[in-house]
Amino acid sequence: AARAGSQTTYCFGNDASELDAHAWYKKNSDQQTHAVGQLQPNAWGLYDMHGNVHEWCSDWYQKTYYSKSPSVEPSGPPKGLAKISRGGDWGSDDWYCRSAIRSLSSPDRRGNRLGFRLVWVPPR
Repeated sequence: AARAGSQTTYCFGNDASELDAHAWYKKNSDQQTHAVGQLQPNAWGLYDMHGNVHEWCSDWYQKTYYSKSPSVEPSGPPKGLAKISRGGDWGSDDWYCRSAIRSLSSPDRRGNRLGFRLVWVPPR
């Protein structure tokens, strides 16, 4: 979702100088979260996929998982001690807001730099 079909460092390319238009991070956030949708979305129309808050994911962390995982839609290992969070946050440097960044987080962790994304699928 963060890549929006791209193969680049960020959804919009490789140049971090454009990050201000897409992400709240250390340089422009005033050290706080911001309402979603104030900056430019990615190519799929998703906002704040870089920065603002780390996106807490349902995937468990396993150091070697991706070296052996399916290349399409890897679901993550079935169990672990830490969950994956992605995307950087309002206090992150630009390099930490990359599409491919993965961080570890205890499932019990709470804070104002970690969030999750809700997905609504309309009924058919």
